[in-house]
Amino acid sequence: MAELLMQILVPTGIFAALGLLLGVLLALASRAFAVKVDERVERVAECLPSANCGGCGYSGCGQLAAAIVAGEAKPTACTACSADAVKAIGAIMGIEVGNPVRMRAQVMCSGTTEYAKKKYAYAGAQDCLAAANLGGGDKLCPNGCIGIGSCVAHCPFHAISVVQGVAVVDYRQCVGCGVCVPYCPKHLIQLIPYDSAHWVGCMSVDKGQAIRGYCDVGCISCKLCEKACEAQAIKVENFVASIDYSRCTGCDKCVEKCPRKIIWSARKQGGGLIIEREKAKKE
Repeated sequence: MAELLMQILVPTGIFAALGLLLGVLLALASRAFAVKVDERVERVAECLPSANCGGCGYSGCGQLAAAIVAGEAKPTACTACSADAVKAIGAIMGIEVGNPVRMRAQVMCSGTTEYAKKKYAYAGAQDCLAAANLGGGDKLCPNGCIGIGSCVAHCPFHAISVVQGVAVVDYRQCVGCGVCVPYCPKHLIQLIPYDSAHWVGCMSVDKGQAIRGYCDVGCISCKLCEKACEAQAIKVENFVASIDYSRCTGCDKCVEKCPRKIIWSARKQGGGLIIEREKAKKE
């Protein structure tokens, strides 16, 4: 009986000793090979919105926090952060950060189904890039919004919708992360200052005569807006009108002069294209 008991206890004791030894070795190894994490990473991460939208160029807020602490990204890299959050990140890093400029996405197209002519009826995959591969999309305008909504599908803040064949940004929801920008095959989505008074709703690069043939509201490069702007904030180059937002005073003179009514006012935040289109009709 004693011999049988020893046959049980001895192996059990050996395994217990081995387990204890391996536990001690693992504890020592974890200390020796531990990767030291800067405590500032966690503090910076707490200031970020945890949206993990990827607009900063990193896969998530945790990765951005690590990059900021490592000096690989600026404290202002997250466009979804509030001004207070950015300043808090700057304080953690010991850097004085000025007030960040809030941005918003804007779709530079006014060619709704009412005004833009089509060349065929598209019934393929519901993806703008796939549609663009079929002769540039169903609209005759080579630079018009395809209107399927790839930008809608990829917006992490649900700030974009397709209305009357054109993508429209809800300014109240948009944080200017820029995630939507690369998903537009026509490169119509631009990030502009959130408080911008105006935007030009056309990116066509064709001459006026050609534009009249496929869109009733496309920019015809008449330059009346450019001549009317005393601040020299709007220019027409290569048949495309664009606004220098650092110069724009919001005087509305370009809006009044545009014969195609495609320089829109953004004063009604969240209204976007449709509200302004109705306003133009009434005028």
